[in-house]
Amino acid sequence: MTDVKIAVTSGEKRLQNRILSISTPRAYDETAYHLPVSYALTGLAVHDRATAQEAYARSGNNTIVAAECLLSEQFAIGGKEHAPYTGFIGDTVLRKLGYSLVDGSILGLALVIGTPDNAGLAAGICRELQEKYMLTFLSGGVVPALSGTGVKLGLEYRLIPLGSTNTHGIHFADIVARVAMMFGGVTPGDSGRLLKYATERAKAIVIVFSGLSDEDIALVDAMRALGFPIVSLGPYSGDAWITAIPEDAVRVGMEAKGIRVTVTAIPIPMACSPAFEGKSIRKEEMYVEFGGGRSPAFELLRMRRPGEIKDGQITVIGPEIDAMTEGSANPLGIIIEVAGKSMKKDYEPILERRIHNFVNYGEGSWHVAQRDLIWVRISKEAVAKGVRIEHIGKLLAGKFRMDFSALLDAVAVTLITDEKKVLAAKDEAEKVYEERDARIQGMRDEDVDTYYSCTLCQTFAPNHVCVITPERPALCGAISWLDGKIAYEISPAGPNQPVKKGALINAQNGEYEGVNRFVKKTSHGEIDRCSLYSVMEYPMTCCGCFECIALMLPEVNGIMVVNREFKGVTPSGMTFSTLAGTIGGGAQTPGFAGISKNYILSDRFLQGEGGIERLVWMPIQLKDELKNRLQKKLSEQGHADLFEKIADETKAATIEELTTYLAGVDHPALSMKPLV
Repeated sequence: MTDVKIAVTSGEKRLQNRILSISTPRAYDETAYHLPVSYALTGLAVHDRATAQEAYARSGNNTIVAAECLLSEQFAIGGKEHAPYTGFIGDTVLRKLGYSLVDGSILGLALVIGTPDNAGLAAGICRELQEKYMLTFLSGGVVPALSGTGVKLGLEYRLIPLGSTNTHGIHFADIVARVAMMFGGVTPGDSGRLLKYATERAKAIVIVFSGLSDEDIALVDAMRALGFPIVSLGPYSGDAWITAIPEDAVRVGMEAKGIRVTVTAIPIPMACSPAFEGKSIRKEEMYVEFGGGRSPAFELLRMRRPGEIKDGQITVIGPEIDAMTEGSANPLGIIIEVAGKSMKKDYEPILERRIHNFVNYGEGSWHVAQRDLIWVRISKEAVAKGVRIEHIGKLLAGKFRMDFSALLDAVAVTLITDEKKVLAAKDEAEKVYEERDARIQGMRDEDVDTYYSCTLCQTFAPNHVCVITPERPALCGAISWLDGKIAYEISPAGPNQPVKKGALINAQNGEYEGVNRFVKKTSHGEIDRCSLYSVMEYPMTCCGCFECIALMLPEVNGIMVVNREFKGVTPSGMTFSTLAGTIGGGAQTPGFAGISKNYILSDRFLQGEGGIERLVWMPIQLKDELKNRLQKKLSEQGHADLFEKIADETKAATIEELTTYLAGVDHPALSMKPLV
């Protein structure tokens, strides 16, 4: 057995000797946080030998800082990891994961490090972590050990191979450090607040196999300061590490961190977990597909009266998968009938959208789009394991009953693969879609006296409050006003609460007495006022999950929007990551606002600053994504020529180029009332 205490002392001494001779450390690409752990603990941006040694000294010779600086030196001299390893994970990817970290589809984070003696046991641990909704990172020998076990690795499977050495486990700590700075409002250099935040809010565990050097042991042990339980499956003994057998490792670690699991296995021949939601099934991996323009397909969820349906009943009308030709496109109708005393007709479209998530939870099933535009694929691997159409029905019925147990008493699923019957049922479904659209079409903010809040992200940003209106979706883009309303009705004590507008203070900016009272109370007194439509005056707070950032450009009297997928430098002189780092964590920052993509299409967009005529720049990828809808909206508002006047990086990369371009096209922002 290896005595952890003795190994840590030896490892710390070796790391100290190595960092004294460090030569070329550098900050990582695609981040605004330099070397994140060093930056979070000390406030220093490490970019050379001097700053690395200063950060190490200022951190009190912190082992994690030493390991981070030394690993970055390998990166600087061309030691970047290659497939299947991710190496350092950029800010953009981490922000995309932000909503999943708070909506319940990720319960916690896990690091699996070292070299297992038994690949099968390692695969079992990884499977269990996926099925228990843990976002899992791997470093060292565990990655090649999983080869041939059937376990798929990658960001899309939430089983992420960081690097080939155990030292790459440092990226697990730097993710927690960035989450604290991005979402939690932790100021770089405030080590006490960082450690408190990591301990209290980061639901993270570490599972350790064999094969660790003394330096590796010191690095892992140092993570205890961040509040991570260390579960030892290798020959390591010590009071501070928890010894467990492989079969109990996940349970022991999650219990030690207080991560509660309420997941029930669904009895079908494939694993089911949000861990598989981001995967894709390529054409060559597909056994059969439905819809996607190649065959008719639709999905529909309908409410029934109690007693009209039998709970758990799965009906397949038409051929099963084993009667279909491999590689073929076939018709599919998915009809879900639900009943419950608390169920309402208005809930139908909200629940129906969950079909997309639930089908993607299957390891061998894939789903995109909604309504009569769906596209579904089943993989060859899943079919070889025995997956049939019937099992997709069982997956859907099981997930609806689990996730909406307080709402639904019975769920029945009918799957139609007979083409004539699919077409007939699809016609009926389209009539239902039209009825729903007519009920909510054209709803405006003034039509209601109650908005809805979302405080999901207070898990990471304790003072952030999102206020959702019919014309302003949540800044993450995931929740509409109707979603908030129904979520409150389903779960009155949940994160979506009613917000009475109260007396109007400023119609142009969208400021109300009732909204201000709610925001002040829910932000724990940090925010006194909130304008729903203004970037300049009392804008809404930002958590870190926003799809885009809108910010003032005083040099051109306009406002630019940048989406998180854009990796270049904007005309403001900053990247998305740098901008996001200055406004997240629940901060209210005049001149900046986190927004969703769909808010750009709202009549309320930039209302406080005079409307969409203020929009002067956005990345071409975002512009193309919104093109058809944005052009239609601009035409409706009488600005048909404005779309071409909005610059992008191909027309203006700097503020000087933007100034010249806007003058050349006579952009209306130039003649509007000065922003400042």
